[in-house]
Amino acid sequence: MSYTLNIAGKAPAVDYALMTAAAFVNTSSEGDIKLNFIDGKTVSNEVKTSAQLLKGDESVATDSIDILNYIATEFASVISAKDESQQWIKFSYEKLLVKDFKKLSADLETLENHLNLRSFIVGYKVSAADIAVWGALRANPVMGSVIKNSVYINVTRWYQFLESDKRFGEMATLLSTSLSEMKKLAKGGKKEVHKANFEIDLIDAKEGEVVTRFPPEPSGYLHIGHAKAAVLNQYFANQYKGKLIIRFDDTNPSKEKTEFQDSIIEDLELLGIKGDLITYSSDYFDKMYELAVQMIKEGKAYCDDTPLEQMRAERMDGLKSARRDRSVEENLKIFTEEMKNGTEEGLKNCLRAKIDYTALNKTLRDPVIYRCNLTPHHRTGTQWKIYPTYDFCVPIVDSLEGVTHALRTIEYRDRNAQYEWMLDALHLRKVHIWDFARVNFVRTLLSKRKLQWFVDKGYVDNWDDPRFPTVRGIRRRGMTVEGLKNFIISQGPSKNIINLDWNIIWSANKKIIDPVAPRHTALESKDLVPVHIVDGPELHAEKKPKHKKNPAVGEKDVYFSSNVLIEQTDAAAIKDGEEVTFMDWGNVICTKVNKDADGKVVSIEAKLHLDGDFRKTEKKLTWLAKEKNVPVELVDFDHLITKDKLDEGDNFEDFLTKETMFVTEAAADVNVEHMKVGDIIQFERKGYYILDSNKDGKYVFFTVPDGKQKK
Repeated sequence: MSYTLNIAGKAPAVDYALMTAAAFVNTSSEGDIKLNFIDGKTVSNEVKTSAQLLKGDESVATDSIDILNYIATEFASVISAKDESQQWIKFSYEKLLVKDFKKLSADLETLENHLNLRSFIVGYKVSAADIAVWGALRANPVMGSVIKNSVYINVTRWYQFLESDKRFGEMATLLSTSLSEMKKLAKGGKKEVHKANFEIDLIDAKEGEVVTRFPPEPSGYLHIGHAKAAVLNQYFANQYKGKLIIRFDDTNPSKEKTEFQDSIIEDLELLGIKGDLITYSSDYFDKMYELAVQMIKEGKAYCDDTPLEQMRAERMDGLKSARRDRSVEENLKIFTEEMKNGTEEGLKNCLRAKIDYTALNKTLRDPVIYRCNLTPHHRTGTQWKIYPTYDFCVPIVDSLEGVTHALRTIEYRDRNAQYEWMLDALHLRKVHIWDFARVNFVRTLLSKRKLQWFVDKGYVDNWDDPRFPTVRGIRRRGMTVEGLKNFIISQGPSKNIINLDWNIIWSANKKIIDPVAPRHTALESKDLVPVHIVDGPELHAEKKPKHKKNPAVGEKDVYFSSNVLIEQTDAAAIKDGEEVTFMDWGNVICTKVNKDADGKVVSIEAKLHLDGDFRKTEKKLTWLAKEKNVPVELVDFDHLITKDKLDEGDNFEDFLTKETMFVTEAAADVNVEHMKVGDIIQFERKGYYILDSNKDGKYVFFTVPDGKQKK
């Protein structure tokens, strides 16, 4: 579904809200809303505010509330469209645009009280109510100091939580910039459609005709770098109402497996990416062979049996191969008879493109375009003994499949000239290239060859190991699909190369899990301290909310008893007679702290003081009923390598982290028995965890980073 939203910039509160609603739709796979910034004078008389929504050439809605409701209803899976939103939308435009703080304060107090135990105004995800209220507050100049000084704590928390999402936070800048550009363009009578951070110059891009492709090699599992490429290719295919081809670049049978191919498809589907076509480079082996023969006949390729190391040295020094001047007939015989059949003579040779062995761009120094490989192919079996290289295969298949724009990481930039040379030499249709920055993370390897090394050497369990940057690895560590996609979209198609800290992506993920992760308790098992509360209750359970700010998460059983457990580190800091707070229970006076000869606390005697003021106690402690707890393992991880960024010439094996997995035995509250593998929770005072396995009653939790961890 495609729409155009005309923005005239007359009413910022309305514009912010509608632009944000459009941003939510555009970053999903549900539809497309183009933003068209126009001169306010050109808006028709029917427009009541500053915007109108068009479906094709037909006006769908012109009143701001009608437009917002239409978008929320049409894209209900993206933006919640609950009936309760209407009163808040009306409230935002009638109450929150007042610039007199004294008059505004009463209505802000209403909003403050409403948000006391809520992450969102209505429901459990962003709704039209959140968008409208945020738009009004964002447009009100009074709110700047109110938010900055946290006059209303809940309003500030909610407002900053929304602003951290670029679909909210960047709307003000986009509106200001777009209207400024619109005024300049108006002098020439032109209008311009903006695409937020994704506004890049795709040469000759025409709506309905753009074809992009994502060409993974099935030689490993999908990692976060591949995920970015896939998401961006899908984004631009959708943006221009074109097509996305998922093509497996299966030209190296020594590395490729059906297992990898199937896992890539599964992981792409998990990310919501489905190509209009799924193809294979191996589908074109016959055609590529014909084109290679054609190149030989036209004097553009030659067979070379120069030893590998010597060939590399000659290319490095810009020296001519002794085989470069072989005759066409000799080259054809070697290629079609010896190499094709994988004979002893054929195995000594490769086919090289005859470009320019002295070129400053070393990728043009007669690159290898075909080589022999006797390993059976996972799709074609033993039919072929020769296979094209990536640099020969990709431009050919791009052109044959109708790809209009090849989006690929900037590391291939030097190869762009080679890509274009191949198309020219083979008389094939041209394809436009767009380079974007590869996503790099500190202390992280993305090379599939190096990742395979860790698997083969047993440093990790498999490609889904939580220390791996694969989609399955970070998912197993607790990364949500929404968090991953939001991160990739936020990076956009920039050409700037940076080394990112993992804290950035985990911070984005925390915004997704924090509002919905149930809160539970876990205590480190080593030297647990029993506390006997002399006036404590008999063992019994009470229902408590799993998430104090989000009742919809549900309730849990909290067991109370006169005999409880606390951690040794907490107990060691308690003094005789000290009053402490047991979280979710109340205050307790520790009358006697008993220690052994080494000073380790072995038990504590206490009595309840539930009337005590928790605000006056220094220590707020987690605890568990001694009779009701479950043994668990809490597993934390470190990076596999010690150096932030490996330099050219560095051997990664010289920078291996000695210990990368840390296991802590713990006791957890009994509610974990109801969890499923993959559920994410927060153990209070410890952090977020994902349940990785539950075998024979043993619950193993992996830490989910929250973006605050230090090295």
